[in-house]
Amino acid sequence: MAPIFSSSSSSAISTALIISVVLSFLMAASAGNFYQDFDITWGDGRGKILNDGDLLTLSLDKASGSGFQSNNEYLFGKIDMQLKLVPGNSAGTVTAYYLSSQGPTHDEIDFEFLGNLSGDPYILHTNVFSQGKGNREQQFYLWFDPTADFHTYSILWNPQRIIFSVDGTPIREFKNSESIGVAYPKNQPMRIYSSLWNADDWATRGGLVKTDWSKSPFTASYKNFNANACVWSSGSSSCSSTSPSSTSTSNNGGWYSQELDSTSQERMKWVQKNYMIYNYCTDTKRFPQGLPPECTATTTS
Repeated sequence: MAPIFSSSSSSAISTALIISVVLSFLMAASAGNFYQDFDITWGDGRGKILNDGDLLTLSLDKASGSGFQSNNEYLFGKIDMQLKLVPGNSAGTVTAYYLSSQGPTHDEIDFEFLGNLSGDPYILHTNVFSQGKGNREQQFYLWFDPTADFHTYSILWNPQRIIFSVDGTPIREFKNSESIGVAYPKNQPMRIYSSLWNADDWATRGGLVKTDWSKSPFTASYKNFNANACVWSSGSSSCSSTSPSSTSTSNNGGWYSQELDSTSQERMKWVQKNYMIYNYCTDTKRFPQGLPPECTATTTS
């Protein structure tokens, strides 16, 4: 029997549909435009902006890879990007997506996707550099095929912590541990960078598996960039000294002071228990003189 709706029910449903359509439009409108937000910086035409600025692709062949960078510099923010990685036999390739400043004492927040043979999982490699010092690698398998569709990879960077997330699930947190002498990225504005390049000397099984150039060109795709962030320009931030301005962080969900609630902490623990394959904080052979101080502090995951 078909359901019977009253006129008030029909009106409510119509209103809900209108609201849904409007919200969908607003969400689409909030996504960045690659023509406005990024420059393709290398690759001799291997990087392309398509679909009126809604899609960006990077390609790699035997002659060259390709890359792009953001027009803006940021000093704290929540950065989201949807990526679809190189499908099939991607062994030897690396798709890097990261924030970085410049110079010998640069800061950097890394996502790197290490390709693999068909059927074998990608490795998601993360790292944090502060004042030029990195060596803070954590690596993960993903719980889905990152080549079949787009997935959202996010960096939340505020004065207290850096949170790496995949499709809204936190996988890693690096807390500000300056109180125990660990440098933290907080003074150097960073641009967003991404590149697709050949690293078959180390990327797949320590360099044992080489890039199969008969499968080239290799292509990674990007869409739905969004930055709720403090833009750095001409020596000053779009945010105030204590908190972001309303214009730069409308609907930001309070990222400037955000921390992981208990539910998010449990989700991160689930990922780390089931999908983490390397953690510098447990690598005692690598650090025979003792693990880095942030590893033993209760303030850092």
